[in-house]
Amino acid sequence: MRFDHVGIATRDIGTIGVLFEDLLHAPVVHEERFEDLRIVFLKLEGGGYFELLEPVAEGTIGRYLDRHGPGIHHVALETADIDGALSRARSLGIDLVDEEPRAGAWGHDVAFLHPASTGGVLLEFVEH
Repeated sequence: MRFDHVGIATRDIGTIGVLFEDLLHAPVVHEERFEDLRIVFLKLEGGGYFELLEPVAEGTIGRYLDRHGPGIHHVALETADIDGALSRARSLGIDLVDEEPRAGAWGHDVAFLHPASTGGVLLEFVEH
């Protein structure tokens, strides 16, 4: 596995996007609306992305922002075998948010691990 991206929850994707573009020299390389979210990916020079998540309707990220405010939402790791990664997590007793991979941004398969089982960190597996 390798680092893929960090997901950042925000209510103002425009302002934080411009800040990170300028501060990190990280250009926007992908934008989409996905379910109840507007998503923007900024490419980091050394590899990986910042994924900005802005709610456009009621949903998971809106509730997260209501409870925790803006900031890091999750850390994503790329895997070539998401089914194998989920199987390994199950064998270690890790609670899964997603029992099976599901469609994510950019059309990638994704699955989340419950933060109660991973030291308070919401981890996402991404298969490209």
